[in-house]
Amino acid sequence: MDAIKLEGGAPSRITAAKAIVEAGIAVMGHVGLTPQAISVLGGFRPQGRNIDSAVKVVETSMALQEAGCFAVVLECVPPPVAAAATSALQIPTIGIGAGPFCSGQVLVYHDLLGMLQHPHHAKVTPKFCKQYARVGDVVNKALLEYREEVMNGSFPSSAYSPYKISAGDLDGFMGSLQKMGLERCCICSSQCC
Repeated sequence: MDAIKLEGGAPSRITAAKAIVEAGIAVMGHVGLTPQAISVLGGFRPQGRNIDSAVKVVETSMALQEAGCFAVVLECVPPPVAAAATSALQIPTIGIGAGPFCSGQVLVYHDLLGMLQHPHHAKVTPKFCKQYARVGDVVNKALLEYREEVMNGSFPSSAYSPYKISAGDLDGFMGSLQKMGLERCCICSSQCC
């Protein structure tokens, strides 16, 4: 399914969701913690942890359903709030850090696989995410090797530069560069052969 995910539940977002749906584009709503709005929220802040905020999560989810969304992501809300929103809706909910009572679950695979092993990232690995592996160590080793090969010039070798231009086309290309006043580019291009 081709669709967009629209974060937030302000009246302008509900209006936007409705307009997008009416234009024939499927929309998935997203409430609770909305990562693209962390600067507005003051950081990664769970939502729905007091009465007003919990009610707002449910009301916003219902408004997104009314606007025509086909599903709603519930992120970083307490399980009872997610359960209430799921129960109130006739469309599926997808939970991320919202407990087991949503219609489905999602995790960011970087978190799930432990890809971000740098100490700075350890501070932002979500508390709700179980790491099924620590591939970050392998990824970091590979990135260091890649960097070293780029720095020493061994990558990309001809084995990893597969796209060729015929000698005739290369000559014509050089002529075109000269006509464009780009003689300096001819030197660089000819050294690549």
